[in-house]
Amino acid sequence: MSERCYKVLLVCMGNICRSPAAEVIVRTLARQAGVSRFLEVDSAGTHAYHEGEAPDQRVRRAAARRDYDLGGLRARRLEAEDFQRFDRILAMDKQNLAFMRRLCPVEHQHKLGLFLDFADDPSQDEIPDPYYGGDEGFEVVLDLCEQAAKGLLETLSRSVRRT
Repeated sequence: MSERCYKVLLVCMGNICRSPAAEVIVRTLARQAGVSRFLEVDSAGTHAYHEGEAPDQRVRRAAARRDYDLGGLRARRLEAEDFQRFDRILAMDKQNLAFMRRLCPVEHQHKLGLFLDFADDPSQDEIPDPYYGGDEGFEVVLDLCEQAAKGLLETLSRSVRRT
């Protein structure tokens, strides 16, 4: 019997700051936890502003300081097929979640949510967009992505143990 691979898509607006950071953090922590074989992670943007571009240099620098490598990623736009392909599609903020809800077929709406729903801190439910701010905003993004990634992986680990 083959092992089930859980597929997660992480989504922000342009796919050059928050969602690629989240993708690499989830992938890295999954590898460290020994559950990467059960997980496929990708990221996308709701808009094609930066399609084909590498992640923003500021998030790459901030991530590198924490030993996360975003170098191989390229921005892509959310596609209609993603709603069928992925088990969970998690937005960085409510604006992008609302956008996804408008596009998503009814039979896949249950897959949509906010990435920070998996974090332990209920005081924040959105990962703020750091694009127009200073470097400290990218550190906040990484902190929040690490919290949500840990919660997501714990949830998935419990699910894998049950099967």
